[in-house]
Amino acid sequence: MRRERRKRRRIPRSRLWGGFALVSLVLGGLGATVARAQQKKDSCLECHAALEGPLADPVTLMKEDIHRARGFSCADCHGGDPTSDDPLAAMDPRKGFVARPPHRAIPALCGRCHSDAEFMKRYHPALRVDQEREYFTSVHGKRLRAGDTRVATCTSCHGAHGIRSVQHPLSPVYPLNVAETCARCHADAEYMAAYRLPHDQYNRYRRSAHARALYDRQDLSAPTCNDCHGNHGAVPPGIASVAHVCGQCHVRQSALFRASPHKAAFDAMQLAECVYCHGNHDVLPPTDEMIGTGEKSVCVSCHPPGDAGYQAAERMRALIDDLSRELERAQAILDRAERAGMEVSRAKFELSEARDALTHARVLIHAFSVKEVENVIRPGLEVARRGYQAGERALAELNYRRKGLAVSLLFLLFLAALLYLKLREIEGPK
Repeated sequence: MRRERRKRRRIPRSRLWGGFALVSLVLGGLGATVARAQQKKDSCLECHAALEGPLADPVTLMKEDIHRARGFSCADCHGGDPTSDDPLAAMDPRKGFVARPPHRAIPALCGRCHSDAEFMKRYHPALRVDQEREYFTSVHGKRLRAGDTRVATCTSCHGAHGIRSVQHPLSPVYPLNVAETCARCHADAEYMAAYRLPHDQYNRYRRSAHARALYDRQDLSAPTCNDCHGNHGAVPPGIASVAHVCGQCHVRQSALFRASPHKAAFDAMQLAECVYCHGNHDVLPPTDEMIGTGEKSVCVSCHPPGDAGYQAAERMRALIDDLSRELERAQAILDRAERAGMEVSRAKFELSEARDALTHARVLIHAFSVKEVENVIRPGLEVARRGYQAGERALAELNYRRKGLAVSLLFLLFLAALLYLKLREIEGPK
């Protein structure tokens, strides 16, 4: 009996889900109503949306602003009373209204929120809260404190209205846009003349290997201005820090150089290590011509003919050239054999060991040790020569097959001729 009663009391699953849906709809409607009721009045947006020209621009820009998306409005930065429809009351200076915050006050204005750890945890817990303090360690910040109001502040790079997330492709500080943002000031010859600074950094950077990786290959990890100079704490890297800055990406090269005899020599001459050979903004792709004693060699700028360093550079370049030639020779003959239909995939695969050896040797140049370069080049040469021999064997086998095919064809033609003559002999009397 109890089981039967339980069965009768059971509510069909379809009705149960329908009830849940109805409750959710009602609660959702109530939530939306409450949200609308709690929504703050913003007379700033209402008024400026009805205007035209520059006074309406902030409203248009704020539609894409990350602060607006988080619930902030004009009054959070400009002050005033956004609940009042009276323009004089809404923009009352006694209520903190500032139409255009002074340039010197921008870092502190942004820092009111961005330097408050407890406040920022409510919106972006992982975001740093030391940007304002770091900014005043930069060249920009120091000059601003000294009274120079022409230097960059937060709004110079991030914008004032319509500030987007750093990850947004249209943000001025998105990796693909950083160099252009810096160039707005640093590529302006007239603007930079007041600071006696060059203005060609941007044009030089666009020719660099770093720019090609960033713009052509869309490699967002490739360095741009702030990767080397810093962003909020932007400063020119000093002589002592250049190798450490470059070493963030070029770890192996940096470690080799620091352990080499050149480290002490560069320190003694106060040379900026990586920059002295590779340049700074216009860092070009390194080539084998940079090593050795040729016209484009960077070694000869310090080492005269007959010098031990001169001879070492000459020897290392010769080793690299030997392996390059052997690789090209092996690759060419294996490609030729492959086009002819011969199976040489294994030999081509093994040739990759020689390529790795060549790449390793080019990196080892930074150790400036002939012995270390030789230890890498020799095994690579052996692999390359084996590859060439494999190509020769493949072509020899191909030639043998062709000769065998030619003999077979001649033999078949001979048999065909004999058969033809025999048939003529048989058919002759008829």
